[in-house]
Amino acid sequence: MEFKDYYEILGVAPDAETAEIKSAYRKLARKYHPDLNAEKDAEANFKEVAEAWEVLKDKDRRAEYDELRRYGGKPHHDFEPPPGWQSSTGAQHQHFSGDFSDFFNSIFGGEFTQEGRSTSGAFGFRGQDVEIEMPVFLEETIADVVKPIEYELPIVEKGQLRHKRKSLRVTIPAGVGDGERIRLKGQGAPGQGEAPPGDLYLHIRLVPHPIFDLEGRNLLVTVPVAPWEAALGAKVTVPTLDGRINLTISPGSQSGQKLRVKGKGLVGKTGKGDLYAILKVVMPDNTGPEVEGLWKKLSEAAAFDPRKEWRDKR
Repeated sequence: MEFKDYYEILGVAPDAETAEIKSAYRKLARKYHPDLNAEKDAEANFKEVAEAWEVLKDKDRRAEYDELRRYGGKPHHDFEPPPGWQSSTGAQHQHFSGDFSDFFNSIFGGEFTQEGRSTSGAFGFRGQDVEIEMPVFLEETIADVVKPIEYELPIVEKGQLRHKRKSLRVTIPAGVGDGERIRLKGQGAPGQGEAPPGDLYLHIRLVPHPIFDLEGRNLLVTVPVAPWEAALGAKVTVPTLDGRINLTISPGSQSGQKLRVKGKGLVGKTGKGDLYAILKVVMPDNTGPEVEGLWKKLSEAAAFDPRKEWRDKR
C-alpha cells in the first residue's frame, strides 16, 4: 500500500496553519471539481484532495497522521501502519470506507461493532452492523441520487475471520444533511447459524464545495464585481447548484452587501433554503497612465470621503 502525503497533495508545508490548508484545498477542489472540469482524472483528483482535507482539517486526526508520517511514511513508497496501531479518531465512526482510499481506511478504519444474539431466539449470533462514511456532493442533495458503494464485511468461516467486499447501489434521498445516518436493513455482516444479518449504516458527509459556503440550509457565494458595476449597476451571471442565474446589481451597491435569491439553497424538510450572493468589489489588475488619470478625475468629481464618519466623531 502506497503512503499518501496529504501535505504534498494539497501543496502546503507540514507546519501550515489550518486556514492556509483550507485555502489550498478550496483552490484545488475548484480546479478538479467534476462540475467544473471535464478531464477524465478530475473526479479522482477531487476525491484525493477531499480526503487530504478530511484528515488535515481535524486537529486530532492530523496529529495521528503526523505521528505516522514521522514513523517513516514517504510518498510513493509502500507503507504499513506500526504493529498494534489503532486510531482513536477513526473509532468515533467505527469504519471508514465509501470513497476513501485503502490508505485512509488502514489508518483511520476502526473496528466493526455490535455483534449480538438473534432476537428471534434461534441458535446463533446476529451479524455485525457495518458503518461507513458516505461522501455526498452538495449538487447531489437537491434530488434523489443513486450512488454505488463498496465496503467490507467481516465473515467467520470455520472459526477464521476474513473480509469480503460487497457492492451496492443505494439511493440517497434529496435533502440529506451532513451527519445524518441512513440505515440499510440486512446489508451488514451475515449472522451465525439461523440468526439474521446485521445492518449497514451510512454516515452522510457533505463534501465541502469549492464555491459555496453553508449556513444551515442557506448557501453563500462570493460574487466579484468591478467598481463600475457596483457604481452603475449591472447584470452578472451567478452559479447555483442546478445551473446559472442572472443577478441584478443595483447602482451604488456596496462591497459585502448580501443579495438574497429565494429557493436556491439546499433542500430541507420544510422547503428549500436560499442563496445569498455576497458582493465583493475587486480592482482591475492592470492599470496604466490613462486608467490612473480617469481614476483621478473620478476622485475629483465625486468629492467622496469614505472616512468622513470617523472625523465627525472626533
